[in-house]
Amino acid sequence: MDTIPEKVLKKVGELRREIEQHNHNYYVLDNPTITDAAFDQMMRELASLEQEYPELVTPDSPTRRVGGKPREGFVTVRHLAPLLSLGNAFEEGELKDFDRRVRQALPGEKIEYVAELKIDGLAVSLLYENGLLVRGATRGDGEHGEDITPNLRTVRAVPLRLKENIPLLEVRGEVFMPKEAFARLNESRDEAGEQLFANPRNAAAGSLRQLDPGVTASRQLSIFVYALGQAEGVDLPTHSAVLEWQQAQGFKVNPHFRLLPDIDAVLGYCREWQQDRFNLPYATDGVVVKLNSLAQQLRLGATMKSPRWAIAWKYPPEQARTVVRDIIIKVGRTGVLTPTAILSPVRLAGTTVTRATLHNEDMIREKDIRIGDTVLVHKAGDIIPEVLEVIRDARREDEKPFAMPEECPECHMPVVRPGGEVAVRCTNPVCPSRFREGLIHFVSRNAMDIAGLGPAVIALLISSGQVKDAADLYVLKKDELVSLERMGEKSAQNLLQAIEESKKNPLHRLLFALGIRHVGERAAKILAGRFGSMDNIASARLEELVEIPEIGPKIAESVTEFFANRENLKLINKLARLGVNMASSIAGGQSGPRPLEGKTVVLTGGLKNYTRQEAGEIIERLGGRVSSSVSKKTDLVVAGEDPGSKYRRAMELNIKVLDEEGLVALLKDTGYDQRG
Repeated sequence: MDTIPEKVLKKVGELRREIEQHNHNYYVLDNPTITDAAFDQMMRELASLEQEYPELVTPDSPTRRVGGKPREGFVTVRHLAPLLSLGNAFEEGELKDFDRRVRQALPGEKIEYVAELKIDGLAVSLLYENGLLVRGATRGDGEHGEDITPNLRTVRAVPLRLKENIPLLEVRGEVFMPKEAFARLNESRDEAGEQLFANPRNAAAGSLRQLDPGVTASRQLSIFVYALGQAEGVDLPTHSAVLEWQQAQGFKVNPHFRLLPDIDAVLGYCREWQQDRFNLPYATDGVVVKLNSLAQQLRLGATMKSPRWAIAWKYPPEQARTVVRDIIIKVGRTGVLTPTAILSPVRLAGTTVTRATLHNEDMIREKDIRIGDTVLVHKAGDIIPEVLEVIRDARREDEKPFAMPEECPECHMPVVRPGGEVAVRCTNPVCPSRFREGLIHFVSRNAMDIAGLGPAVIALLISSGQVKDAADLYVLKKDELVSLERMGEKSAQNLLQAIEESKKNPLHRLLFALGIRHVGERAAKILAGRFGSMDNIASARLEELVEIPEIGPKIAESVTEFFANRENLKLINKLARLGVNMASSIAGGQSGPRPLEGKTVVLTGGLKNYTRQEAGEIIERLGGRVSSSVSKKTDLVVAGEDPGSKYRRAMELNIKVLDEEGLVALLKDTGYDQRG
């Protein structure tokens, strides 16, 4: 240790502390503060120093770690087989070095590789016993992870039962959020003034680590499985055979994996997908290369951290320089003024980028973005254009600082910035921009879901005077629609049919569509289930709303303010007269039977007739609150098949347990309509 220069000791200490902090931010807090490329560079620098000075290597070095610690609030479980992380290759020479090491370890043997797209999500382990899903966990530190079984059950691509009755099977997979879902989620968070997710992987991790599975279910996650951990009664010779077998069992496997004869073919695959990956509906950041023969994999083994038979090729970050030509303001449906940078066109992640949202004036000040600045831009998660930083060396001192306007650029009414908020808002409730954006939200997929009513058609309907509020959509005539630009008779007929079908939507979708501030999909479902009808919600007192779990004072105040507005009530009454559904599926709504009123209920085990999300919504509609863990405050446990530790804990605490038949009987007694 005496022969190691002092500056090296100091640098290694600094790198380890910084890397551990960034690991904590990323894996535990779901809040990364640096780019992947910057983190990778720090890891490579530390690994290089440890290679040069082996005496510095310690068991707690970040280079010997696999991932972050399990987060508090979840039960920690042990994986049957460790989840090792992969070594990274950033240059073609590093891939060839990997191939050379493999061939040296297997002299004279036939070598084949499987190349798979590296999905940008959260690694999970799924455990099946006798063909049934019994546990799902995060990677955690590789040996132990967080038990997130209820959340993974809400991911529709995760099979609850396999095609075959396998005695014991541990499957590895990557849970991800599709690009479209990520964009919608961040858009809604931006409108609500909430912190945005940095990328789809970050959003998927945050969604899976929710104590409330209902939140996870609303995030539209998916999964690709890519490997086996332990498997009893399964004997497969190659990795490609594993992927095909997993598909046959009902797992979702990425369709773009390819069996390749040598490393040159692997490099060709990597080059092929460098640009094509941007056309995929999910984010990828590289290619995983694996030795195909499982017998050869076993003989090569692994280091403490990574398998010797696999490596991850990482694509370089897509960044580009451009110039901020202007900063304009967009007014959203809730009146929020969002600044947007108009950029000199630049090619980025497969498309030409001409604008990037700047979110709010605080961000502009923090990054000191001025009109005329040269900036570095990227796409967050290969989706949303974002200004990373200003290139200060390129500043000429004639750039113009930006200030938020004092009046709305659309209606010229005063704007305000409420205390404690970052958002500046238009004060005019009938601002034309707010109306246009509100109507786009009203017809969106998760609201009234009226296919064929895109922003362009809505703009035409408003400019032609045919639509002055959302209710006017329900009195549109075919000949009026056909008169619109590029609207044919068939398109008009399909649109009218979609509008008519939307009248039957559940109450919570209409409630969400109305665009009440702070009322997202989750809050809308809770309110619809608790009160049963629009009239009951409209007449609810502030004190009643505040007492509802998960509603709280902010949402409660927003709801009461909305229904105190005469114009809002006129719109709702008009929608009701036109036949739009205004009632929940529980007979009697608020006045109907609510046997679980005020009770805390825990779900455990698999249900035959309902998904975990559906069962949770039912319990909430009956007045109950769904919890993810059993404690002395739990009033009832609903136990399905293979209930596990929560059931045993309920028995220890003498808590009432209801089986699925008991839950069904309870629904019949309350007049619950399962179709809702």
